[in-house]
Amino acid sequence: MALAGFDVDIHLKVDLANYDEPEDAKSVVALMEEYALHPFGGGEPLSELCRSSLVPALKEFPGAFSILAYRGEAAVGLVNCFTGFSTFLCKPLINIHDVVVSESARGLGVCTAMMDFLAKEAKRRGCCKLTLEVLQRNYTARAAYLKTGFKPYTLDEEMGQAEFWQRYL
Repeated sequence: MALAGFDVDIHLKVDLANYDEPEDAKSVVALMEEYALHPFGGGEPLSELCRSSLVPALKEFPGAFSILAYRGEAAVGLVNCFTGFSTFLCKPLINIHDVVVSESARGLGVCTAMMDFLAKEAKRRGCCKLTLEVLQRNYTARAAYLKTGFKPYTLDEEMGQAEFWQRYL
C-alpha cells in the first residue's frame, strides 16, 4: 500500500509523483529545468532529449521515484530518488539525487516537508538510511539538510569525511 500524501499546511501538499499523470510529469521536467538553469545545477538548460525523455526514463528505471510538493496548484518542490543497498547494514537505502525548491517557495518549509515525507516513505519501504550529495558552497541546502537530520558521512573521525567523486563514461 502506497503512503498516502499528507497536507503539511493548508497551502502545501507533498506526495509521490505519478509519472503517468501529465501534470506530475510536466512538473518534474519544469522543476528540473529550473534547477538546471541555477548555478548549483550547472547553469545550463536541459537538453531537448532530457526534457522529452526524463519522465519515461524515470518510470522505467528500477527503484526510481520522485516526490512533488504543491502549493495550491503550483508544483514548488521536487526530490528525485533511487533505491540502493547498504552492504554494511544489509538493507535497502534511498539515494536522493536531486532536491529542487522553486525560487518562489524558498523559506516556506518545502524542503523540510519533502524530507519528512521521504523519511516516512523510506521506513515504509524498509530502508535503513537516506543519502545525498551537496556542494560545499551551497550553504542554504547544507543548512536545510542539517535541519532535517542529515550530516556528513564519517565512519571514523581519524579517517575523515567521505567525498563524492565521479567519472564520466
